[in-house]
Amino acid sequence: MIEVRIHGRGGQGAVIASKILAKAAHYEGWDVQVFPQFGVERRGAPVVAFLRIKRGTIRIRTHVYTPDHIMVLDPALLNYVDVTNGLKKGGWIVMNAGWPPDVPELVSKWRLATVPASEIAFSHGVGTKTQPIVNTAMVGAFLRVVPIASKDAMIKAIQELIPIKTEANIEAALESYEKVQMSVNPITQDIMNYYEHVTM
Repeated sequence: MIEVRIHGRGGQGAVIASKILAKAAHYEGWDVQVFPQFGVERRGAPVVAFLRIKRGTIRIRTHVYTPDHIMVLDPALLNYVDVTNGLKKGGWIVMNAGWPPDVPELVSKWRLATVPASEIAFSHGVGTKTQPIVNTAMVGAFLRVVPIASKDAMIKAIQELIPIKTEANIEAALESYEKVQMSVNPITQDIMNYYEHVTM
């Protein structure tokens, strides 16, 4: 089973991002489970969404406490939330940020991938410059790093779940898929590719 935790803020689309990933994985034959955790339900408030996928029935129903991978839609959350809490050794952190990332504490300990999702979303008219909606851009980056579903499955999921500016969201996802930058630090270089085991 693969467990993912998504950190964002209200209005960025963290919950929809989790649903797109779940839908795309389902198209690829995975069983899926997805649900959010809300704090104060207002725009800008921290939001967490959880995703589980498995080749078989998922019986657990708790929050994801020890995720295999993390997605961070707003890097400013690092100042308030320990996004790496419980993250398994060898897990990826996929974050909305430029390259190289100004987060040495993450680079030294984890496998980190970044993409300028805010810039990409705004360039495609997804949200505004001050409030870009980065969910689809982040999904594209995540699926390049953690290949639980194909680009075709991702596109199909976006078409089903994003009825407004569908093509713009697809283009944002595809651009992020190509532009994501990945860093493997010395601590995690020797870890075998997780997906050689879980996707067979």
